[in-house]
Amino acid sequence: MTIPTAAAESAPADVAPSAPPTVDAAAAPGTTTPGATSEARRRPGQIAAWAAWDWGSAAFNAVITTFVFTRWLTSDAFVDPALVSAAGIEGADGGPSTDAVAAVLATHSAWLGWGLTAAGALIALVAPVVGARADAAGRHLRRLGRLTAVTVVLCAAMFLVRPAPDALAANVLLGLTLLALANVAFELASVHYNALLPTIASGRTLGRVSGLGWGAGYLGGIVLLLVLFVGFINPDVGWFGVTGEDGLDVRVSVLVAAGWFALFATPVLLALPDSPASTTPRPGVVASYRALARDVTGLWREARGTLLFLLASAVYRDGLAGVFTFGAVIASGTFGFDASQVVLFAIAANVVAGVSTVLAGFLDDRVGPKAVIVASLVGLLGTGVALFVLHDAGQGAFWVGGLALCAFVGPAQSSSRSLLARLAPAGRTSEMFGLYATTGRAASFLAPLAFSVAVTVSGSQHWGILGIMVVLLAGLVALLPLRLSGPDAPPAAPSDPTQDAQR
Repeated sequence: MTIPTAAAESAPADVAPSAPPTVDAAAAPGTTTPGATSEARRRPGQIAAWAAWDWGSAAFNAVITTFVFTRWLTSDAFVDPALVSAAGIEGADGGPSTDAVAAVLATHSAWLGWGLTAAGALIALVAPVVGARADAAGRHLRRLGRLTAVTVVLCAAMFLVRPAPDALAANVLLGLTLLALANVAFELASVHYNALLPTIASGRTLGRVSGLGWGAGYLGGIVLLLVLFVGFINPDVGWFGVTGEDGLDVRVSVLVAAGWFALFATPVLLALPDSPASTTPRPGVVASYRALARDVTGLWREARGTLLFLLASAVYRDGLAGVFTFGAVIASGTFGFDASQVVLFAIAANVVAGVSTVLAGFLDDRVGPKAVIVASLVGLLGTGVALFVLHDAGQGAFWVGGLALCAFVGPAQSSSRSLLARLAPAGRTSEMFGLYATTGRAASFLAPLAFSVAVTVSGSQHWGILGIMVVLLAGLVALLPLRLSGPDAPPAAPSDPTQDAQR
């Protein structure tokens, strides 16, 4: 999986939906019917096709929402050129023009946060209903194709955003509107994508297959960023004569990203058979929310610690997503990174996050997942505060502090899933991971909101760092008092099929 954002984080690829369409009613949750499992074993190409969507989604997560497009929208490319020139003349000592440029950058950064807050709130409202209705109706592939197409079209439309001197603010707002709508479409597509996992992997291989998708996302992000860096962003004159004039290098990169996603999202639509349309009436909006309320109420009575962990993790997981979502914006606006430097940092960030996550997995088994999560959150808080204090210390401070943040994000995400697997009541693992995804979506507005409020109140972009740290701290405070299972507690074992059928 690619780096996590408010969108990507809300629906992890290795989370099995609570009611996958191919699960036998008498089988343990998280397992497929024997026919589905043997079919997956006979046709490993289906697994590769499924993982290709994750590879392609790196175009959205890495290029659109994190390191290229959003950084460009919040850079001085969309500030009055005369003001930018005057600030350059003032130099390092600063002056009124420098302060004016900083104020515009802070405003645009706050707009980004407000846009993502609105998208997160909309996702939280509609995703549970979309998931419940989709499980009842079937046809996940068809809906995945439609929503992926909408995402691709919205990404391609971002080519129309340009730093026209007479309409700078209007173009920023256009870009942010397209970004927010694309976030909603991408998240809803992810609901259907995740629902396909149990149809291509058995209960014993869910983790491995999902890990393949996760790794494909990281690798896809690195490869695409390298292509864009070499071909368009770094050279003065890139492939096909593309230059930075009128932001063409970034705008073409967005087009390439849209095409990349469309290309690699296609195999899963062709290789996997779609689930048949169900004759069961789809639940209405009110019925979907009532079912969700029943699940939460039952969990409060039967496994209160697990529910409290879901709520605490939803808060800090959104903070983790915020680290990546606003990292490139802060690198550019506060620490002075240009487009090429941001892409190089993004490549390094993907590598560091991937390696640290793998290594933390071994530590998870030795000391327990909660210890890894707490240590990671403490490390994030310490590093984030240090970056805030050193906001005027130059680019070296961000290279060190930013990569340190990336090293902590992956382990916290991975151990959160591991801990939930240990906490899940027997036979209810899929249900718990469904709630894990739902609570993540419900909290997906917190980090953008905190970032925007901090920047708006202070009038300076670097204060947004503290906004994200507040969200992480809130999640840590909620997690610390919970008495959860220890490191030796095994993951929940499948329950007796007859009991599952009776439940």
